[in-house]
Amino acid sequence: MAILKIARMGHPVLLKRAEDVADVNAPDIGLLIQDMMETLADAGGVGLAAPQVYVSKRIFLYSVPESRSEGEDDPPCGVQVLINPVLEPVGDDLVPRLEGCLSIPGLRGEVTRYKRVRYAGYDHMGKPVEGVASGFRANVMQHEMDHLDGILYPMRMDDLGKLGFDTEITRYGVRT
Repeated sequence: MAILKIARMGHPVLLKRAEDVADVNAPDIGLLIQDMMETLADAGGVGLAAPQVYVSKRIFLYSVPESRSEGEDDPPCGVQVLINPVLEPVGDDLVPRLEGCLSIPGLRGEVTRYKRVRYAGYDHMGKPVEGVASGFRANVMQHEMDHLDGILYPMRMDDLGKLGFDTEITRYGVRT
């Protein structure tokens, strides 16, 4: 396993739609997922998409740390894998949240996302998975799915006045 370099905003790999994974059980996909897990752990993030490690494939990892869990509908979970994911909103409820990104280090911005999403795809073993995610988990999944579609969170922001450096946003919050 290896820690991979993370692409930063400005690199073209982050701005294009990633390709479907043709064979979810291919050995190179398994190795990529292992490397992505090690990279995510090293970076201390909650999600990572393959384009962020310069691989234009439709794979992302996500987790819900206990400190970010929002109750029984959003339980903590270790790192999960979705290959060739499909997400769709469940209902019209939206929620604004502060987001950060390993590809945009040092910044955070307020993004409005669906409160609940239905998801489907394949896990790290190539088995089909599906379900409904809400709260923080739904937010992370939508953020990572955006990476697979060539979208970075500032592109989703309604008000760039709600974008700032981590230290200032933490200290002063987002002004409305």
